Amino acid sequence: MPLALYALTAGAFGIGVTEFVIMGLLLEVSADLGVSIAAAGLLISGYALGVVLGAPLLTAFTAGMPRKRVLIGLMVIFVIGNAACALAPSYGILMGARVLTAFAHGTFFGVGSVVATGLVAPDRRASAIAVMFTGLTIANILGVPFGTWLGQHYGWRATFWAVTAIGVLALAIIALLIPRDEVAPEANDWRADLRAMARRPVLLGLAMTTLGFAGVFAVFTYIAPALTRLAGFSEAAVSPILLVFGGGLVLGNLIGGRLADRDLGRTVIGTLVALAVVLGLMTFALHNQVAAVLFVGLLGAAGFATVAPLQMWVLQRAEGAGQSLASSLNIAAFNLGNALGATVGGLVIDHGPGLWAVPLAATVMPLGALVLASLGMRTARRPAAVLRDA
Repeated sequence: MPLALYALTAGAFGIGVTEFVIMGLLLEVSADLGVSIAAAGLLISGYALGVVLGAPLLTAFTAGMPRKRVLIGLMVIFVIGNAACALAPSYGILMGARVLTAFAHGTFFGVGSVVATGLVAPDRRASAIAVMFTGLTIANILGVPFGTWLGQHYGWRATFWAVTAIGVLALAIIALLIPRDEVAPEANDWRADLRAMARRPVLLGLAMTTLGFAGVFAVFTYIAPALTRLAGFSEAAVSPILLVFGGGLVLGNLIGGRLADRDLGRTVIGTLVALAVVLGLMTFALHNQVAAVLFVGLLGAAGFATVAPLQMWVLQRAEGAGQSLASSLNIAAFNLGNALGATVGGLVIDHGPGLWAVPLAATVMPLGALVLASLGMRTARRPAAVLRDA
């Protein structure tokens, strides 16, 4: 893999830390700003909403610009946003700064995916996307635990200053290593972008991504109470067990990319099947401590094994026109899936059978994605002339 690809990994690492580290700092933020823990938790939802809204808007706005310049600009937004978080005197300003930072998220991963695939040979494109997303997985293993520790010992603002420093470093690496590119004449044709988005295979890919990750986050959002109440672990054991989840993320991400390079369609189907099986069996595994730890790792591996294949699916189906927009919208679909999964899991706990049934309910969502993938595969086998009209 070319060295420039790891510049994208560095940016992904910083973005991953700033997205997830707030989960471990809710008590500190709540106490310092005088808001409830529930209100502090909305900082997570606000960020996700910023990704969903910002991805298409910023991607469309920057469509006519060289991609290296876009990536540098996005990291500038990232640095400013995190510095504003560190300086925020009130809850409202902190929320606004989080949303501003989130605007860079979807477009960075979307445009970054296109840049990554252009840096390697055609048979290594999915692996290149996986390498970029490795920054996100490593952020969960190393960056988030360290950021949580830093915030608990030196104040939550220190964490955001540290993330700001990571952003400055990632900005310098991207400016140094990413090659310059020229804008194609059709790159700012927003009508072509919209036509690409309206094609059935692209829409199916976005829906598959939403449903697949909704299944992952329906369980992961409530993994701490599942491990303590169902598996019988102490609260102190949860953090070490989540390191197993992080290891699964890294492994599954890289395996999914390698397999997708060999056969994209079969990998999409296979990874969604694996995810559904893991979620279904997790219903029973959570009642045994050894099995619970094993399946936490398998959940991370199966969940992130779908990332590079699904991202590559959308990129291929966009077929040139609108690739950056399609790729960015797919990142928004991941975040939409996170919100959908958390909502479904909460409904099952509060109004359904209860916590034990969350993995079983989550299984339905990757199964739904499998149905859509089958439709997409059938569409892909249709003649090219028919596909152009789809």
